Amino acid sequence: MKKLSLAVGIGLLVFGFSSYLFTFQQAKLLGVVALLVVLWTNEGLPLGVVSLLPLILFPLLGILDLNGVAPNYSKGIIFLFLGGFLIAIAMQKSGLTRLIGGKLMALFPRSARGVIYAIAITAAALSAFLSNTTVTIMLLPIALHLTTNSRLRSRYLIALAYGASIGGIFTPIGTPPNLILLGFIEEIGLKAPSFMEWMGLTLPIVATMLLTVPWILSHSVKDEPIEYQPIKFTLTPQQRLLIKILLALVLLLLINPLLIHWGVGLNEKLLLLAAGLALFLPNVGLLKWEDTKEIPYEIIFLFGAGFSIAAAFIKTGLASAIASYLGSFAGYPLFLVLFLIALFVSFSTEITSNTALTSIVLPVIYEFAKESIFNPDILLFTATIAASYAFMLPIATPPNAIVMSAKVVKISQMAKIGFLINMIGVLVVTLTAVTLWRFYFG
Repeated sequence: MKKLSLAVGIGLLVFGFSSYLFTFQQAKLLGVVALLVVLWTNEGLPLGVVSLLPLILFPLLGILDLNGVAPNYSKGIIFLFLGGFLIAIAMQKSGLTRLIGGKLMALFPRSARGVIYAIAITAAALSAFLSNTTVTIMLLPIALHLTTNSRLRSRYLIALAYGASIGGIFTPIGTPPNLILLGFIEEIGLKAPSFMEWMGLTLPIVATMLLTVPWILSHSVKDEPIEYQPIKFTLTPQQRLLIKILLALVLLLLINPLLIHWGVGLNEKLLLLAAGLALFLPNVGLLKWEDTKEIPYEIIFLFGAGFSIAAAFIKTGLASAIASYLGSFAGYPLFLVLFLIALFVSFSTEITSNTALTSIVLPVIYEFAKESIFNPDILLFTATIAASYAFMLPIATPPNAIVMSAKVVKISQMAKIGFLINMIGVLVVTLTAVTLWRFYFG
């Protein structure tokens, strides 16, 4: 009850303060958003419950009517996530994720540095297509039992958490902020990158971070003796069938842009959903309806809440009002603007939900871009990627919280290393935006 009372109190304080700067309706919106963010952060109510509150609070307080809120919980982009998660459940159920993890781990040298690279890259590779929360939970027991050396064990767990966050940006389905961006872009009528285009845009960041971060983590333990033995697996018939389905899906995603150009292509959301539903077919049988209990419906509701917040920011004029206060930045060089956006988002995410923050920031940045000379796409993309790169605190991302639950890593240790990784991430994102994304987005 204390957590709920705290959230209500902060919501009222934000409403009261905002009343002096914005309209009454906009102040009410900021108060509700503050309430939601605190509840998401302190877990005063279950995640799914908090995420459904906009359906009640927005109409009740006259922010948006129900017809303006409800469609945000059924946007097409949500079904992209749903299809991806059905595939993820099949991969877990068949043991394919464990096999992939074992195979990837076996590729690296049997040294402390080699194992740290193996853990980070394995977590990143899996988190690009599966929930980074799921990947961290799945790999945590493996990382814990690779050694009894306490110094190595803490570095292994940090490598696991950071690798999961690093890899999450590689695909549109890798982490919730990516899907929030795609939903927002769809709402405002901008052209979204395809699945493969997204991977091409984020590959330089993921590759640079996966080369740099494990090297930093292993710097003081590279000569430690290890007890690691590679994990060996053999393919089962179910795993072979699933691999064939996944390869067919990847091939379709690769050629789909060409098919669209020829007028016969499919919507990528439908491709992912169709691939997920195909796993239930009698001749496939990789999933049963009971397996859908594993779908994280609370995350789907979280997307709906995020889309609702973004819609409310635009329709109440709050995004424009906040953007007007940022007008002085419009004359700054592009590199500096992108760096400040990435820096603000990365460190703000340390203390709040990256999904909530992305939902709040994107409409403000879009309105700011409309009043400046900057291309909105590059600013929106920079903010979204930076939202997943918070490495300092346990509450910053689910992977951080999960590895901290093992009581091996100290908060001070994560904060010290994470601050450096945050700064590297901000710089890498900014440089990639200036050197690559500006040409893609035009």
